[in-house]
Amino acid sequence: MDNVNELSAGTLAFVGDAVYGLLVRQRLAEINRPIGELHRLSVTYVNANSQAEAFKVIEPVLTEKELMQYKHGRNLHTNNVPKQSTVARYHSATGLEALFGYLHLSGQTERINQLFNLIWESREN
Repeated sequence: MDNVNELSAGTLAFVGDAVYGLLVRQRLAEINRPIGELHRLSVTYVNANSQAEAFKVIEPVLTEKELMQYKHGRNLHTNNVPKQSTVARYHSATGLEALFGYLHLSGQTERINQLFNLIWESREN
């Protein structure tokens, strides 16, 4: 996408939410469990608290541009914070989603996979 740098943080987070959720679902599909169990497992990965923790895992390896995209999303103003999370964690999760949205829309699939692998491996250990 040519205008990815012109997109709002909300748009990037919207796309990144789908990208991140799909990555989780692809990994969970490998364990081939009943659909209800897969859904319950996916919710443990795709929520504000888990995504805020995921950011902490990848933060040390982010480039300056990637960190800027994360902060762009983190600073997005929102009034909808889930009861199970804090405002800070919710904003961090939104930043992670904006980063994944940016990477996806700019065609950086390999980088998405590198970062997601770090996240996934940290949860599995």
